[in-house]
Amino acid sequence: MYSLNIVTPEEVFFEQEVVSIIAPGSEGYLGVLTDHAPLITALVPGKLTVKDNTGRELFYAVSGGFLEVFKNQVTVLAHSIESVTDIDYDRARRALERAKRRLRSRDPAVDVTRATAALERARTRCRLYEVLRMGGQE
Repeated sequence: MYSLNIVTPEEVFFEQEVVSIIAPGSEGYLGVLTDHAPLITALVPGKLTVKDNTGRELFYAVSGGFLEVFKNQVTVLAHSIESVTDIDYDRARRALERAKRRLRSRDPAVDVTRATAALERARTRCRLYEVLRMGGQE
């Protein structure tokens, strides 16, 4: 096992010994087990899977950030993160539609980078909710 700390700008979200994680890295999903080589990578919006010290899998929607591995200490600096069980699906669907409308509008006042990031966050939240809470296909 190793120590996992997940931190957002607002809070320390998670601090616990874990068996493993699977994270959405910038080059694809990556797994981290005990004694992993040192690593720093960017995270993209996606599913963060944590296997806790009891062997239970916990699923989180992460919106991006960074992951560092060093001497059996893993730190996730996340822009935002939430448990799949806490996702408000209706709110996520509204955010997805709002982001799509903004991007389709071609309005020069729309911050395309920000709208694209909002689209990816909402899409990730909806997809994870649908797969993990409603039994859909990933």
